[in-house]
Amino acid sequence: MVEVKLDTKIDLMENSKEIDRNLRAIKLLKETKLLNFARLVKMLVDLFGIDEQFQKTKAREGQQVEMVFPPYDGSITFTLYSDRKKFECSVKEAKNPEAKIRLNVPEEEILKVCSKIIRAKANISGLLKIAKLFLVRKVKIEGSFMAALALAKCLMIGKHDIYKKKK
Repeated sequence: MVEVKLDTKIDLMENSKEIDRNLRAIKLLKETKLLNFARLVKMLVDLFGIDEQFQKTKAREGQQVEMVFPPYDGSITFTLYSDRKKFECSVKEAKNPEAKIRLNVPEEEILKVCSKIIRAKANISGLLKIAKLFLVRKVKIEGSFMAALALAKCLMIGKHDIYKKKK
């Protein structure tokens, strides 16, 4: 039988507590990043969202679209409404999502990819610009492609006056 000294057991317990604390801190950091991103999306839609895009989602009202961020081990759930003021997103897994949008990019590129989607215009040329993300598999859609497209069009604020070029 192997003898373990009491001091060694105490050291092992302290090390495991420290590792547990570090893991909880990393999890909290990832969750905070998701919460900040969800808050940013909500603010952008409130300030610059285009009502016309939301009115086109009337047939999909109440449906949930989940955007999964693998580097953060979490997701943001968006509920589609035809009124921009009712737009909501929360950091949780959807109970019954109509579609899942999975961002298969490293943590450093998440903001860049989301920025491309948000700054695009909600028309054919804007959709073609972000189609490249689907072709190189940076963005993957599971479930209803039309529900995911409806969410993407609601998030696209490129037609807003703030993006018009000054002459």
